[in-house]
Amino acid sequence: MQTSILAQLAAAAPAGAPPAWITYMPFVAMALIFWFLILRPQMKQQKEHKAKLSGLKKGDEVLTGGGLVGRIVKVDDTYAEVELGQGMKVKALKSTIVDVIPPAGAKPAND
Repeated sequence: MQTSILAQLAAAAPAGAPPAWITYMPFVAMALIFWFLILRPQMKQQKEHKAKLSGLKKGDEVLTGGGLVGRIVKVDDTYAEVELGQGMKVKALKSTIVDVIPPAGAKPAND
């Protein structure tokens, strides 16, 4: 009169299984959270950076990915010629330009 543990567990299990959509609900919720907290802000930031790079013009002061600050002398489709000091010009990929620095006399945006 010995019954196996599996048989006892099967007998104690509830009669009906939950619907399939309830089973997949946690995965859908995690995907939505991942989308709104990680992917969407990153895509927005990339879009802003792309717009900033397309708006580069002669005379803008920029910060490169290597930490160099200079003024743009010439811009074409893929390169920007940046003057780091008097008479010192370097050719940099536009994609390595991290930020455009506002002029020194400009007012902060939150004032």
